[in-house]
Amino acid sequence: MGRKDNDWKKRDGVVYSTSSDFSYQYEGEDSAETLPPSQQKLKVLLDKKARAGKQVTLVEGFIGTEEDLKELGKLLKNKCGVGGSAKDGEILIQGDHRDKVLQVLTQAGYGAKKSGG
Repeated sequence: MGRKDNDWKKRDGVVYSTSSDFSYQYEGEDSAETLPPSQQKLKVLLDKKARAGKQVTLVEGFIGTEEDLKELGKLLKNKCGVGGSAKDGEILIQGDHRDKVLQVLTQAGYGAKKSGG
């Protein structure tokens, strides 16, 4: 066993096993299938917590793979003409673009509604 085969950081909670045929079973990543746009229930809101007072449009509630989330985030960023990010089931769009984002999402067939003030 060389250094490349050392995966001890991925073994959360395993200390030692005396069994000679023991094989650690990794918890599988949930490969969440992306729901169709009509079944998605997205919330569009304005957020400025922990962002030095800067406003961001936050889209949350996306259920699906990271690739599909990033693709939707790219679409929204292009339509609004601003930057942002897409990770952990949330899409951040820089600035207050709630109305534009809501319009783009409904045109794309997503179930989206404005949330918050």
